[in-house]
Amino acid sequence: MNGNLPNSLEEPGKPMRLQVYLAHAGAASRRAAEKLISAGRVSVNGAVVSVLGAKVLPQDQVCIDGVPVHLESRRYYLALHKPEEYLCSMADPQGRPLVRELLPQEITERLYTVGRLDYRSSGLILFTNDGTFAAQVGHPSRCIPKEYLVEASGFIPQAVAEDFVRGVLIEGVRYRAEEIERLGKKALRIVLIEGKNREIRRVFSHFHLHPVKLCRIRIGPVCLGDLQAGESRPLTGSEYEGLINST
Repeated sequence: MNGNLPNSLEEPGKPMRLQVYLAHAGAASRRAAEKLISAGRVSVNGAVVSVLGAKVLPQDQVCIDGVPVHLESRRYYLALHKPEEYLCSMADPQGRPLVRELLPQEITERLYTVGRLDYRSSGLILFTNDGTFAAQVGHPSRCIPKEYLVEASGFIPQAVAEDFVRGVLIEGVRYRAEEIERLGKKALRIVLIEGKNREIRRVFSHFHLHPVKLCRIRIGPVCLGDLQAGESRPLTGSEYEGLINST
């Protein structure tokens, strides 16, 4: 780990909320952990616990669907360059390649993505086993800017960019870009802060445009830079602090 990144996950013997334990065990993000608890899939010392406020100790036996999970001793914060035609899911019944398969083999802990990129998109994505970090950075209310390079199959009218910056209503949902710069007749640099699912593709489709390339090049202070497709690197201390303190 670099700079000011935290290493240990919890103080020994300190009680914590069950969803925090699960997040720190790398089993799920906090929001996903809350759903697991509410569904009655989590047990503590052999007893099912479905109360979100329940607290546990590091030495308690915690299981999901009967399978024990354990606190991990080290936190990881990685930036990874996702290639096209890779999934951000943990598994795929169709056998398509998964982004997590690109993580360094020496990392045995379970890491998960902070946000996603769709199957056809490429670029910067963050991985961690720190549920608190994932919840903070991934929450839409943080409005962390995300920057994309987009190339369409045909000419992109200036009115499309202007409408996207003003806000476009599609099936009752408003999509708005924070900033757009024209890079060519078919290419734009787009900055988003709302983080809606497949936002750029939905807006382009609304205007009968087709993105042939969509690459995320920045998340807050973290830039893709010269990181090659399939490669990853640890976040620096300043990048970590920038993401945590972003407003």
